[in-house]
Amino acid sequence: MKTLLINARQPVTGMSEGKLNGYIARVIQEHLAHKGHEIRVTEIDQGYEIEDEVAKHLWADLIITQSPVYWFGNPWIYKKYVDEVFNAGMLDPRMVANDGRTRSDPQKQYGTGGLMQGKRYMLSLTWNAPEAAFNDPRQFLFGGKSVDDVFLFNTANYKFCGVEILPSFSCHDVLKNGFNEQDIDRLKAHLDHFIR
Repeated sequence: MKTLLINARQPVTGMSEGKLNGYIARVIQEHLAHKGHEIRVTEIDQGYEIEDEVAKHLWADLIITQSPVYWFGNPWIYKKYVDEVFNAGMLDPRMVANDGRTRSDPQKQYGTGGLMQGKRYMLSLTWNAPEAAFNDPRQFLFGGKSVDDVFLFNTANYKFCGVEILPSFSCHDVLKNGFNEQDIDRLKAHLDHFIR
């Protein structure tokens, strides 16, 4: 299995040094390497070449993004990365040919023009939000939505390109209550369950 691991950490002065997401990304890398995966890593905050990133996406069978959640989304450096890489993969059609619709066949749906079928994508996140804030319609902010619902904007990029979306993984309450090794055990179990 060929795996691309994208670390979207972004240090924020006075709040986060990016160490936790770096640690989790290393755990993912080591766990999957132990399972026989060939892994390429992109550390967005260390810089990248757009064409190299398109090539990594085309090479990979599995793509995993490790990211903190800042203001209910990925850090801005991840959005910049996606805009640059996915635009390059669309303009010279390698990742997506078009939006899928045609004038000759009105049955074809928007979002079906991807060229990356057979690949899978997983999102791993660190949140300050507690786990109880999700999947419960009585909760004020998310009103019953799951993490995967809240992060549809992220996974839709990959689905638009034809990639199968795997359930996400989250570490919750990391600022208020800290991180613990049980989260790592849960992460490894998640990887083992969804990834061969």
